[in-house]
Amino acid sequence: MVSVTYESVEKRYGETLAVDNVDIDVEDGEFAVLLGPSGCGKTTTLRCLAGLTTPTAGSIYLGDYDVTDVHLKNRDIAMVFQNFALYPHMNVQENIGYPLKVAGQDEKTRNERAREVAEMVEIEELLDRDVDQLSGGQRQRVALARAMIRRPSVFLMDEPLASLDAKLKISMRSRIKVLQRELGITTLYVTHDQEEAMTLGDKLIIMDGGEIQQIGTPDDVYHEPNNQFVAGFIGSPSMNFIDVEWSDEQTIAHSGGISDFQAELDQTVAARYDEYDSFRLGIRPQYFAAHTTPTENAVPGRVRVTEPLGDEQLIDVVVGLADGESLDITAKIPNNITVSRNDDIWLSIQDALVHGFDIESGDRIEEADDARYRVADSPSTDGRRSETVHD
Repeated sequence: MVSVTYESVEKRYGETLAVDNVDIDVEDGEFAVLLGPSGCGKTTTLRCLAGLTTPTAGSIYLGDYDVTDVHLKNRDIAMVFQNFALYPHMNVQENIGYPLKVAGQDEKTRNERAREVAEMVEIEELLDRDVDQLSGGQRQRVALARAMIRRPSVFLMDEPLASLDAKLKISMRSRIKVLQRELGITTLYVTHDQEEAMTLGDKLIIMDGGEIQQIGTPDDVYHEPNNQFVAGFIGSPSMNFIDVEWSDEQTIAHSGGISDFQAELDQTVAARYDEYDSFRLGIRPQYFAAHTTPTENAVPGRVRVTEPLGDEQLIDVVVGLADGESLDITAKIPNNITVSRNDDIWLSIQDALVHGFDIESGDRIEEADDARYRVADSPSTDGRRSETVHD
């Protein structure tokens, strides 16, 4: 197995810059996920490693070996595509064994290896079946087995679960993760689904506009995003962003003049942002506590929509109707707080968990790092978290 390194990789299509100065290091045996919205350059980045696209500039290494100009068949890489790319005139066993046939292996060896990897992905009973008789999940497993049979140095996967239904996606995610751990093969995986990325990846590579926005563990990019793009892209529902300014040393108010949005911050939290006259406050939906009666230091609002989620519920709250302008906030709260459309509600902020962003650059205000702490996941009955855990 090998590591993968991108050094200042760039790809242009005419005047269009698809990938801009990409530097990536993926360790031997690591599962790295390229994550970002459609058109961000993640698939182009993967195709450069596969040898399907030639970089305009920069170098790509497998271990210490520069493969930038090496033909794709000599890169010892296996790739799984979104459309599976199975051969319709071959049965399952023949599809799985085809890479070995191309490599000149005899039929007995091909069949033995095909059965071995079919057992790993739990489709050994399908070996004699035609591929047009398979379900989507079964076809995906055949594609995985075909990639695995070569025992490559690197796996590349480009949206391999995109065409599967939600339940099957979860099952296949688990299977892919288990197989990758068992085989220990360095893997780069492309997806636009942040839940999929957070579940699978040891390392997330967040891209936007052809550029890398952040590289880190799922925990890093969720709790300490580099900028507003990463903060908004990671997490579902998305983070709330509110422009605020100081009304006194510890109290923030909405910069647009919505008088209902004011909150006094803890002194330690306020100190993170005291060098900024105004900044963009980032609050994840679960970092609000909801109250059905007026509460000190809570923002009053009105429920617009409720969305039950089992143990929790999402509520869309409108703040500031009396000011002529309004602010929409999404909060995730326990389902034992009974609220309906048009009910009044008060939202208090777990201020130690907020982020601050520079309004002009979108960069996170990094001075906040040492002061932040996380709260355990189990909410109490009033929506507040029950235990604090320091970073």
